Amino acid sequence: MALTKNDIVERIYNDPGLPKNKAIQAVESLIELIKSALESGDDVLVSGFGKFCVNKKHPRKGRNPATGEDLILPARSVVTFKCSGKLREKVNGG
Repeated sequence: MALTKNDIVERIYNDPGLPKNKAIQAVESLIELIKSALESGDDVLVSGFGKFCVNKKHPRKGRNPATGEDLILPARSVVTFKCSGKLREKVNGG
């Protein structure tokens, strides 16, 4: 089962003294900050968790699987995530 944005809001909301609308606002703000940093090409490093990076992909040769026709796929950017050593240890039961 995946942890959704709504689950995160609920867990923050269950923390005593934090109203639900403030929890929603905090989660939304965090996500928007991450998205805007990645959109501008900056990396996002969360200590103890991992690093989100924007990588540039060059144009490349591809093929339409339906017709077999060769084509050139355009350049694009992709977001990658590399987890920290602490997170890796925790996931692996360390």
